[in-house]
Formats: sequence, C-alpha cells, structure tokens
Amino acid sequence: MGSLKDELLKAIWHAFTALDQDHSGKVSKSQLKVLSHNLCTVLKVPHDPVALEEHFRDDDEGPVSNQGYMPYLNRFILEKVQDNFDKIEFNRMCWTLCVKKNLTKNPLLITEEDAFKVWVIFNFLSEDKYPLIIVSEEIEYLLKKLTEAMGGGWQQEQFEHYKINFDDSKNGLSAWELIELIGNGQFSKGMDRQTVSMAINEVFNELILDVLKQGYMMKKGHRRKNWTERWFVLKPNIISYYVSEDLKDKKGDILLDENCCVESLPDKDGKKCLFLVKCFDKTFEISASDKKKKQEWIQAIHSTIHLLKLGSPPPHKEARQRRKELRKKQLAEQEELERQMKELQVANESKQQELEAVRKIRQQMEEQVAQKSSELEQYLQRVRELEDMYLKLQEALEDERQARQDEETVRKLQARLLEEESSKRAELEKWHLEQQQAIQTTEAEKQELENQRVLKEQALQEAMEQLEQLELERKQALEQYEEVKKKLEMATHKTKSWKDKVAHHEGLIRLIEPGSKNPHLITNWGPAAFTEAELEEREKNWKEKKTTE
Repeated sequence: MGSLKDELLKAIWHAFTALDQDHSGKVSKSQLKVLSHNLCTVLKVPHDPVALEEHFRDDDEGPVSNQGYMPYLNRFILEKVQDNFDKIEFNRMCWTLCVKKNLTKNPLLITEEDAFKVWVIFNFLSEDKYPLIIVSEEIEYLLKKLTEAMGGGWQQEQFEHYKINFDDSKNGLSAWELIELIGNGQFSKGMDRQTVSMAINEVFNELILDVLKQGYMMKKGHRRKNWTERWFVLKPNIISYYVSEDLKDKKGDILLDENCCVESLPDKDGKKCLFLVKCFDKTFEISASDKKKKQEWIQAIHSTIHLLKLGSPPPHKEARQRRKELRKKQLAEQEELERQMKELQVANESKQQELEAVRKIRQQMEEQVAQKSSELEQYLQRVRELEDMYLKLQEALEDERQARQDEETVRKLQARLLEEESSKRAELEKWHLEQQQAIQTTEAEKQELENQRVLKEQALQEAMEQLEQLELERKQALEQYEEVKKKLEMATHKTKSWKDKVAHHEGLIRLIEPGSKNPHLITNWGPAAFTEAELEEREKNWKEKKTTE
C-alpha cells in the first residue's frame, strides 16, 4: 500500500502544482474541492464534500499549501484507496490538469498521447523527493529501453557527451524536460514518428502496465478443439488473450499462481512449436510461430511463475527498486564520507590549532633564542673589537719600535752622509783649485796656440800665394807645352812622311826619333812644365825658407 500511495502522490503533485497559478505554493480551496472530487471519482473512493470544509474551517477561506492539503489527502482519500481503480484513467486525469501549463510549445516528434506515456513513465522512474526529478542513471535506462525497442544501437558516447552538458545544479530533469528530450529526437535520429511511438508504447506497456511479453500465437479451443490466432499479453499473475493487438475484444485470461507450470510439447496434428500451460483447473495448448518464439514464451512464463513462488515483484520494478537502493546506499556512503571528511576536517583544524599554538610557543622560544643569540653576538662582537684593538695596539707599538730603529738608522746614515759630504766638499775644493790652476795653464796654452795658429795662418797664406804663383807658372808652362806638342806633332807627321818615302825607296831603315831620353813627368793636367830636377830644386828652396821663418 505504501508503494501505491507513493506512486499516486507523484501524479497528484503534478496536478496540485499546475493549480498553483502564481507559484506561491498555495491553491484555493475551491480548486482543491474540484481536485478532491475528481480524485475520489477516478480512485473509486467515496467522496465526503463536508470533510474539506471541516478540515480547513479555521483557514478563513484562504489558499491552502501543499503541506496543508496533505493531511486531508492522506486521511480522506489515499488511505481509502483499493487496488480496483483504472491507473491509466487516474494518470490521465492528473495529466489533463497539468499538460496545458507545462508542455512545451515547440514542435515535437511525438504525439500528445506519447507525451502522456512518457510523463507516466517519468512518475514511475523519478525519485521519491519533491520537486520530482529523474536522475541521469534512470534517463540512461529509459533511453536504452527506447533504443532497443526501436531496434537501434545505443550511443553511449552521445549520452556521455549529453551528461557533460547536464545541469549539475538540478541533479536531474523534470517531467517536461524529459518529454522535450525524447520529443526533439536527439537520441532517435533516423527513426520515423511511428517507430518512436511504437517504442514508447512498448516501454510503457512493460514499465506501467506490467506487460512482460506480448505477441500473436495460436490457441487450441477447449470446446471445439479448433486452433485460433490470438494476441497474448503476459503480466505478473495473468496471461490475457485478445482478438487483436488493439486489446478491444478480450477473449479470456489464464490466471497464474505458484502451482502453475509450463511444458514443451512435440509437434502433432500438423501444429509445430507447441507448449502447454497447466493451471489448477485448466490446461492451455498454444502454438508459437517458430522455435525461437516458443522458447521465449516458455522462458517468460516460467520466470513469471518462479517470481510468484518467491513473492517477488516484476523484474522491471525489482530492478528499479535495486537501482534506488543502490543510489540510497551510494548517497549514504557519500554522506558518511562527507561526515568523515568533516570529522577529519574538524580534527585537522584542531590539530592545526594545536600546531599553531606549538608554532607560536616555538616562535616565542625562537625569538628568545634569537634575542639571546643577538646579545651573545653583540658580546662576542665587543670581544672581537677589543681583540682587534689589542692587536692594533701591539702593531702600533711594534711600528713605534721599528720607527725608532729606523730613526736611529737614519740618524747614523745622516751622520755618515755628513762626513762623506764634508770629505767630498774638501775634495771638491781641492778639485776646484786644481781646476783653477788648470784653467790658468790652459789659458796660457790657449794664448800660445792662438799665436801658433796666427803664424800658421800667415804661413798658409804665403803658401797659398806661392801655390797660386806656381799655378800661374804651371799654366804658362802648359801653354808652352801645348805649343811644343803641336810642333812635335807637325815634326812627327813630317818624319812619318819621310820614313814612308825612305821605306818605299830604300827599304826598312830604323830612324832615331829626337827628344830627351829622361822620362817626362805626367800630372793630372798633362805633361809637367818642370823636370824632376827643377822640382827638387824648388822644394829645397821652400823648406829652407820655412825653416828660416
């Protein structure tokens, strides 16, 4: 009953929210009266028109919030609900109240009827928290079911890309966002409207109408034993068969319980792929279209009977419950992890505070140590300064002692230099006297040399005059020589002519040439004007004259 109540509340929440025109979270009592009356009608609950007025009699006809309406809804409607109402009619009534306000105005690839089925599926898969949303795991589950029903391949990468752009602040989609997602064809590209509609209907039948399997098969009659084609629909505790798949003409039901069983039969009477469904009071012979369909139906019916024996819900509801429990577990683990993280953070902050206190104490100690170190450093610096001053004083004393020694050495050196200077001065005075004497002697010699020079210049002048006289005489002698030479050449020419004549008439005759037998002197200007004897006489006379002077 609790699960049924939760499912009913989801559809009622949509209707209540749609009646809240100004989004204040409250609805007028007149609207709630209409809503309550319609709910009682579709849920087949007796309606008490006075109960709502009595419940809100102190509210002064003001609007009622969702929380204020819930006690009345639980007490007078939901607690009286039995599982004998038409769920589709109930959902359609709530859908009618909210569709005009919330359904998108953009054109969709699905019909309004398909949108209604998606809305019902949303209520089935949504979380049990308000406002209602469907999380990404359930969206992926629904889209996979639709893709399989359309005969297409699931595009995991496309969905992962969609999840990346998913609004994390909402943690999921609302019913109207889910309808728009399926209606815009983002995950059904290449599929026509009819294929998408059939896929939605198939998923709707499975998840909402609890249709575990359906399809055409042949059934053998109980009275006439003839074989007739019927549309079979398998649900968790019943197999219904109809004339056709529009489900308008129902021909009968096969009630299933834990005592039923299904068996395979051999082919007979021209029928193949036979199997038998045994119930408490009846047995049904059915023929599938092929061996694969036969095996699928046997397996599906066997699984349904097994679930009835275990008292388990249908597979899709059990899977939904497991997914919800898994999410709750993950949420609890996440909350536990967050709690542990907070505890660790608090512990860490406490440790940080302790460490901060220790750090401050350590810092104070370090400051004290630094201060003591500074004082010690100053003391050591003072000691080093005193040591430096002592060393400098020692150096100054050593420098003073060395300076005294140097001064004594310099004084002795100065005394020695003074002695040497006196000696040098005496020597210089001696040299000066000698120089004066030498100068005087030199002056006398110079005067004598000057006299000699004058005499030599006079003698040279006389010699030059004699030389000029000799040059003149030489020129005269040269002129005489030229005249004599010309005469000689003429005589030689005449003699040659005479010799030629004599040789011609008388033969070879050796002629004796005229001239002196003594050798002639030759100068740079030609034959000398004087003989050797004359020159010797002249040189002798010149020397005697010079000696006399």
